[in-house]
Amino acid sequence: MRVRGVGEGRARAAAAALLFAVGCAGAPPRAASAPSQTAALPSGASAPSAEPYAAPASSAEASPTGAPSAPAPAPSSSALVASANSAPPAPSPPPNTDASGAANLVHGGLARGTGEPEDRLLARGDAEYRAGDFAHAKEHYEAAKKLDAKDPAPAIGVVRVKFASASIPTDFASAPRDPKVAALLAEVDAIVKKNPDYGPAYVERGRLLLVQGKAALALVALERGAALSADDPEAQSALGVALLATGKAGPALERLRRAAELDPDDPERLTNLGTALMMQGRVEEAIASYRRAVDLTPNEPRALSDLGTAYLAANRAADAKGYLERAVELDPNRATFRSNLGYAQRQLGDVPGAIKTLKEAIARDPKLGSAWINLGTALVDQGNLDEAEKCFKKAADLDPTDPRPKASLSDLADLRKRTTVPAPPAK
Repeated sequence: MRVRGVGEGRARAAAAALLFAVGCAGAPPRAASAPSQTAALPSGASAPSAEPYAAPASSAEASPTGAPSAPAPAPSSSALVASANSAPPAPSPPPNTDASGAANLVHGGLARGTGEPEDRLLARGDAEYRAGDFAHAKEHYEAAKKLDAKDPAPAIGVVRVKFASASIPTDFASAPRDPKVAALLAEVDAIVKKNPDYGPAYVERGRLLLVQGKAALALVALERGAALSADDPEAQSALGVALLATGKAGPALERLRRAAELDPDDPERLTNLGTALMMQGRVEEAIASYRRAVDLTPNEPRALSDLGTAYLAANRAADAKGYLERAVELDPNRATFRSNLGYAQRQLGDVPGAIKTLKEAIARDPKLGSAWINLGTALVDQGNLDEAEKCFKKAADLDPTDPRPKASLSDLADLRKRTTVPAPPAK
């Protein structure tokens, strides 16, 4: 089927499904990150089936039970952050060092490549930040700040580390009233005031505003940041999210593609690009982007689910099933992963298995509308029309603006008319 009624609201929902990396160098995924973008093709791309009963679940719709508003893959390197009240661990050699011992420049890092002592510390901080070693990154950014208190780069580095290690969700509008975000934004505003031509400060301001859900203000900051730091992949990526959140899907795709070109080995750039391509209905291109992300991170459940869902959109349920099963295995509590797997099972004719999987998805997140739609569709296949109707009505109650349950109820009514046996004429 084709999702109807797509407009700015759908674009904003799709923006919420984009994971903009926690750092411009592409720090690893961490707890309370963004939801998967396994959406029901939010800009109107064809869903896997011609039947109007169901579509792949949109993990931007709701969070797993007990999860924050921006659910996440399992925690990774954020667990390395030292307690604020404890001494940082002993410094370790940074990754990717050259013969002189200085860290190589990373994509979108803060070091400028001058080779000066302060810049060498920035380079080490950038490399450690990208590796998820936030404690050591903070140590080197602060050491660089002591060497040159007027340089804004070390101060922005410290802000990035605080952001990355504060368990703040990093998807659009995920923390509109979080006091930690407000405090970091105040720090960045002070840096911008003193350094009005420093691009990374505007990028950081834009990222924080995106987390607050202030898309228009974020767009202003990120356009300025991208103009000043044209080769910063995070500037391009975050600007793409801001454009998406303000309904500008075409320009957003250009920016997200540019981010992936600048940082081709960052899986988050590739998954964001895949989502934007899906919004444009360019499913095969999205599959290629997601496959590259899976090649880079074969055990990342979000990337696996994204690829599986893109295969569903291409009517390739057999190809999708293995990736979706692996995503569920790695992140068993993510309801959207199970809902999409249930959809694939139904497409492959395993209706009893689909019903079981979809009930498991709903048990984990009773507010996931797509799971209710998918369950209703499977129940229709089973001939249980009364229970299917309850599922569609539940989905409609959860989101009155979603056209899918209404279409499903309409089709269900038509089905009942076609299958009702006329009463025999009265004698």
